[in-house]
Amino acid sequence: MNLKEKRLKKGLTQEDVATAAEIQTGSYCDIENGKKGTKPSTAKKIAAVLGFDWTEFYPDKPQQKRAG
Repeated sequence: MNLKEKRLKKGLTQEDVATAAEIQTGSYCDIENGKKGTKPSTAKKIAAVLGFDWTEFYPDKPQQKRAG
């Protein structure tokens, strides 16, 4: 996943995304540049701002099966 590409397609700055997601701009920059991971609550906020499914932040995690 390329956050920068998604952000630029929306015409947003890093500060725009951070403000809308209610996180520090520096934290967003680190996440976008792959220097820092993110917890699900923050991933959901960023994904909502940029318009994609937040689970894209965790592509390597297997989906848990629900017991029926």
